[in-house]
Amino acid sequence: MRKKIAALTKGKASVFKWRSHEPSRLETFSDAVFAFVITLIMVSLEVPRTFDELFEVFKGFFSFACCFGILFMIWNSQNIYFRRYGLNNAYVTFLNALLLFVVLMYVYPLKFLFSALFSDGQYNDHGHTGVMITQEQQPTLMYVYHSGYAAIYTLFFFMYLHAKKSAREIKLSPAEEFETNTYIILNLCNAGLGIAGILFVLIAPVEYKGTSGFIYMSIPFLYSILFGYRGRKAREKFGDIKQQPA
Repeated sequence: MRKKIAALTKGKASVFKWRSHEPSRLETFSDAVFAFVITLIMVSLEVPRTFDELFEVFKGFFSFACCFGILFMIWNSQNIYFRRYGLNNAYVTFLNALLLFVVLMYVYPLKFLFSALFSDGQYNDHGHTGVMITQEQQPTLMYVYHSGYAAIYTLFFFMYLHAKKSAREIKLSPAEEFETNTYIILNLCNAGLGIAGILFVLIAPVEYKGTSGFIYMSIPFLYSILFGYRGRKAREKFGDIKQQPA
């Protein structure tokens, strides 16, 4: 599965050749952790017994989809990293362990956030409606969310920084090293968004603290600007790079 997903990124203009083709024991363990995390965000583990219960399950579909999408992107980023660099030393193992720990700690706040977002902050318990979170509690939830996001991409930043420092050891080409620098910048920017979200919650009036999550709507523009600029620089330096043999 990892190999098939990673293959989708190897387009005609791909810079990287793969240095790892089969999942290591570390990656297999990571897959097990991610599978467990997906289980934790499941809408329901039991088959609904009534139509009302079925309706409640469907109401959780959108929050599940958002959580699944975010977790898949984290998993795929880790997958691509190992395929590209094949690094499996003690330092990478340590960073990967921290990444898995953060993801495990992140999963329930993530599910709660999207559940509250798509249910207008209310839950239904056997016909009784309750409030999921008060306005005074929203800043704490957003602190947790932004901190988790910043931590995940800070760890990816250090993983890519380590890959750059290991360029001679793993024989990165100049073009691969340039692309590695691009991902260092990208992960640093993503971590910066999380920190910016924390600062927004810190200084914004109480009634606006819960809206700090909208800062992540800038991600498509950030990616477009960064990859557009770095892509032009890469073409100027290396021309049209063809895919290197794996």
